[in-house]
Amino acid sequence: MSHTHQQKDKLIARIRRLKGQLDGVERALQAEAECAEVLRQLASIRGAFNGLTMEVLEDHLRAHVLEAETDAARQQGGDELLQVMRAYLK
Repeated sequence: MSHTHQQKDKLIARIRRLKGQLDGVERALQAEAECAEVLRQLASIRGAFNGLTMEVLEDHLRAHVLEAETDAARQQGGDELLQVMRAYLK
């Protein structure tokens, strides 16, 4: 994913926020927080993770399919995207 280097700092910041959210769930469980609060935190994490995933998928689609320089590169980018989507949707 060579195109991710352009947004590396932004993507790493999102990963760090996700780590912080996961740490928050761990603290909530250790403190025996109400299950509804833990579920809200987990829903927030899921949304953040899905947003990060979508951003990287969109970047891949643009860089390796829509803006590919050759038909072979476009085909390869599309095939890679399909493999990832299959794994993601399992």
